[in-house]
Amino acid sequence: MTSHATSVRPRPRRAVRHLLVGLTVALVAALTPTGATTPAQAAPTLLSQGRPATASSSENAGTPASAAVDGNTGTRWASAFSDPQWLQVDLGARATISQVNLLWEGAYGRAFQLQTSDDGATWTTIYSTTTSTGGTQNLTVTGAGRYVRMNGTARGTGYGYSLWEFQVYGETGGTTPTCGSTNVAQGSPATASSSQDAGLAASAAVDGNTGTRWASAASDPQWLRVDLGSTRTICRVVLTWEAAYARAFQLQTSADGSTWTTIYSTTTGAGGTQSLAVTGSGRYLRMYGTARGTAYGYSLWELAVNTTGGTSEPPVDGTDPRNPNLGPNTFVFDPSTPTSTIQSRLNTLFTQQETNQFGPQRYAVLFKPGTYSADVNLGFFTQVAGLGMSPDDVNLNGHVRTEAFWMGGNATQNFWRAAENLSVTLPAGQTVERWAVSQAAPYRRMHLRGGQNQIQLWNGGDGWSSGGLLADTRIDGLVVSGSQQQWYSRNSEFGNGWTGSVWNMVFQGVTGAPAPSFPNPSHTVIAQTPQVREKPFLYVDGTGEYRVFVPALRTNSTGTSWYNKTPAGSSISLSQFFVVQTGTSAATINAALAQGKHLLFTPGVHHVTEPIQVNRADTVILGLGLATIQADNGSVGMRVADVDGVKVAGLMFEAGTTNSPVLMEVGPSGSSASHASNPTSLHDVFFRIGGPHVGKATNTLTVNSDNVIGDHMWLWRADHAASGVPTGWTLNTADTGLTVNGDNVTMYGLFVEHYQKYQTIWNGNGGRTYFYQNELPYDVPNQAAWMNGSTRGYAAYKVADSVTSHQAWGLGSYSYFNVNPAVVEERSFEVPTNPNVRFTNMVTVSLGGVGTINRVINNAGGTANAANQTVYLTTYP
Repeated sequence: MTSHATSVRPRPRRAVRHLLVGLTVALVAALTPTGATTPAQAAPTLLSQGRPATASSSENAGTPASAAVDGNTGTRWASAFSDPQWLQVDLGARATISQVNLLWEGAYGRAFQLQTSDDGATWTTIYSTTTSTGGTQNLTVTGAGRYVRMNGTARGTGYGYSLWEFQVYGETGGTTPTCGSTNVAQGSPATASSSQDAGLAASAAVDGNTGTRWASAASDPQWLRVDLGSTRTICRVVLTWEAAYARAFQLQTSADGSTWTTIYSTTTGAGGTQSLAVTGSGRYLRMYGTARGTAYGYSLWELAVNTTGGTSEPPVDGTDPRNPNLGPNTFVFDPSTPTSTIQSRLNTLFTQQETNQFGPQRYAVLFKPGTYSADVNLGFFTQVAGLGMSPDDVNLNGHVRTEAFWMGGNATQNFWRAAENLSVTLPAGQTVERWAVSQAAPYRRMHLRGGQNQIQLWNGGDGWSSGGLLADTRIDGLVVSGSQQQWYSRNSEFGNGWTGSVWNMVFQGVTGAPAPSFPNPSHTVIAQTPQVREKPFLYVDGTGEYRVFVPALRTNSTGTSWYNKTPAGSSISLSQFFVVQTGTSAATINAALAQGKHLLFTPGVHHVTEPIQVNRADTVILGLGLATIQADNGSVGMRVADVDGVKVAGLMFEAGTTNSPVLMEVGPSGSSASHASNPTSLHDVFFRIGGPHVGKATNTLTVNSDNVIGDHMWLWRADHAASGVPTGWTLNTADTGLTVNGDNVTMYGLFVEHYQKYQTIWNGNGGRTYFYQNELPYDVPNQAAWMNGSTRGYAAYKVADSVTSHQAWGLGSYSYFNVNPAVVEERSFEVPTNPNVRFTNMVTVSLGGVGTINRVINNAGGTANAANQTVYLTTYP
């Protein structure tokens, strides 16, 4: 079958479906109190009524905090219309709390915590939810403190938080807890600003051995940090100094390892053993030295931390590897499951998800080894996968497909779905499998059987699609790209080759790839993949145990990792994983990580209000059903330490309504360790700012560690929509998609779109990108709003002037300035002029002639505009 690229002019792509999201609030009903019920009193006394109450805000003078504790269900407290908000009551004395009743008005809290405190400053969470539906909630709790508060993090309506009554039951007479003697720092992960040599590492200060020590470089400042695993109430820190002590230092705590609070400070330290009474809380404690007491560095035999009651989170549950709880939205089938049952479930999911682009629903459909008959038509946020060690262990007689009928054949919005680890045999007499997708829709580790068959990467005869991935996949027959606008194929095998081309087709390590030719046809062919690790995957072994296979690194590879060969790698029992259900707090997730667990996220939206902190080398974090981590209250979604071999796969990160500094950070600022032999890798990791709600994040993904591998990522800001989906230049705000500060970082299949400044900034040396796809922001209001100093607009891909080595192959950047077509981008690629900074095969396109890209790279290449919509450039310099 021949391509339609020469006969049909590409139409502008739309990255957001126009959805109607309505908010209906019946004000009269909202002002009617829900009936109070008699609490099931686990303790005899209502402690909160008439006590002093305060709040983060009040909607007006008629809705003060005191109205929620006055015993009158006709008066209420109501907050401002924003997140977060809190209501706090002072019980007058320490009490043991057994129950809290919340009588919500119509404006309720969807996500909130109940917290206790002895001083009104340091809080312990005793209850947490992200799925509240309001009404009257009688909550049995276990906690103690003088102060109790409702800390709301996500409203259930467009109004604020509103409570008719906030009732706390318990018994008074408790005493303030004493400071414990257990050293919670011992054996915990420790890092430092420097170490004098390998024998004086940070870990030596928390090993419980007073004969080993940490010692820093001989300069100021220096620090030693310990990760306590979860939030702790810290009451004492004991420092056992070697002769090289600190004259001036602070003790600091942090919830996220980034923002620090000083809980002790001195400029007259004398060394020796210092037992310091402190008051503070945090997951991290740091000794921050600012002035040495000697000419040497800082040196500690031991750093000990005592607390007043352990963690604020429940214990971490174990996982049964033969009968794991994979969440309510994961469906596992085996060959004994009736075909009609399987097909009914698939049909129901597709009907729900065909157009559900911005809903919170997420699903995984998993098939145990065997043979099935099924027609798998994938809608949004649905993953289908086999549970075999090889794709050929699970064969579906039927289809695994994606169509675009819901948009009249236009597949440019078929995002966020996945097919993995399956083989497919088409029904008799049928020879076409259709995978009409655009971004964030991997076809990975698949086998389409039959040399007579073809897979079509667009809707077949009509419509368009705009970018996708084939990886570690065997197609026995022909791949037909048709009107597919750009595509990246890596380490795959095409039995009968490939036909078709529009703008930017990149093949790497692919057997059966077409001959290299650019720009007509636009085929960029790289013979090998220099270093890659395939995505980890869930499977069931011969004994019925669920395990996760972690493929090994491959060097200078071609073809798949599995077809006619045994894949190299290691296997981990699911008993070593903490299975994360929706509603689990980041503190609990971090406690599991601190215990050495890997993570498996079940399908759903997982809200976090503090970063998920990955500190242990070789940790595996795997998501099912495009599980989504939403960073609320301005939090960072995930931070990965500067360690070897972390694997993050199958996750989506989403910005909340409060601006986050970054959604994901790999390595802290200043990371410098080499991970060349065991790099951290990110597989099918996607990012979204805006869409279902307003989203804000200054940066999206920042890579500080060296040698990181990115294996298919889409970083996206919502910039165009209507009918209820909130978009706009000042609503969904996000400066930059990807920032790379580490050296020798490699990106395979990188999609970055619609950011308000640079789409990608590359500051590290030795970087490589294989396939890059970008759309500039549609919603630039005017040229004055999008100026980089005196330069018109920001480049789609900026390599810093200080960089001395960088390479990129197969790059496309497109403009569609539909708000103001007079807007100009000066250049799409901006790089230092250096023979070791080389770009190969670039294309710029003015989509439909809407907007102008003046130059391709630096001052080279022609102008893409209404008169000349597509411009190619093969090399620079």
